[in-house]
Amino acid sequence: MFPRIIIKELKSVNLEGGYLIDGFPSVGFSSAIATESIIHTSQFELVGIIDSPSFPPISIIKDGKPNYPTRIFVNEDLKVGVFLSYLTLDQTLHKAAAKTMLKWAEKHKIGLIVSSVAVKSQDGSEAVKGIGNSDSARAKIKAAGLEILDHGTIPGIPARLLNEGSMSGQDVIVIIFYTDGKGPDFKSSVQICNAMSKLIPGVSCNVPLLEKQAEKAEAIMKETEKESKQLRDSMYR
Repeated sequence: MFPRIIIKELKSVNLEGGYLIDGFPSVGFSSAIATESIIHTSQFELVGIIDSPSFPPISIIKDGKPNYPTRIFVNEDLKVGVFLSYLTLDQTLHKAAAKTMLKWAEKHKIGLIVSSVAVKSQDGSEAVKGIGNSDSARAKIKAAGLEILDHGTIPGIPARLLNEGSMSGQDVIVIIFYTDGKGPDFKSSVQICNAMSKLIPGVSCNVPLLEKQAEKAEAIMKETEKESKQLRDSMYR
C-alpha cells in the first residue's frame, strides 16, 4: 500500500509566488542543519506538522517542550516556507514525501522549491553546483552565480522533486554539495546556507550561530535516527 503522509496546518499562510525549502536529511545531516539555521536566523514561525503512520513514534524535546520531528515553518514577510525534519526517511517514503511537498507547494502557489543533496567527491572538488528542472530554474542558478551540473545522478527526495516537478510544471532547484563522507557536517551546512541565500531573497545564515547549533543539531538528529531505526526494526518484525 502506498504510504500516507499527512499535513496538519495550524494556521493559514500566504506564500503565493514564494519559496519552499526541503529540509529532509539526505546523505548526512547537512541539509537539515542548514535549514534549521535559516529558521533561527530569520523570523520563522511554526505553521504545521507532518506525520505518517509509517513514521516512527518519536517526540523531539527542545527547551522542555515536546515537538513533532517533522514540521513546517514559514516567514510570510519573505514568502518562504520550510519543511524541517529530524527524521531520515526510509527510501520507501521518498516518493510520498516529494509528492506531499509538491501538493503543498501547489496549494500555496509556491514559485520555487529549493532542495539539496550531498554527492561524494571523486576529485576533491568542493564547488557547490545546482540543477534546475526548467529553463527559468536554471536561469535562477546562473543569476545566483552558481555553476550548473551538466552530468550526474541525483538520489532520493531531491530526485523525485526534480522529476515530478518537471511533469507538474513546478520549478525545482537542487543544490549539490560535495563531501568525503567524513567528519562533521558544519562546513557543508555553511555551503548550503550560502547557496540558498543567493537563490532566495532575504534568507541568510548566521555562521557563528550555525557553528554552535551544528554540533547540537547533529547530535539530536543522530539520536533520532538511532531511536527511529530501533523502532522501525521492532515495528516491522
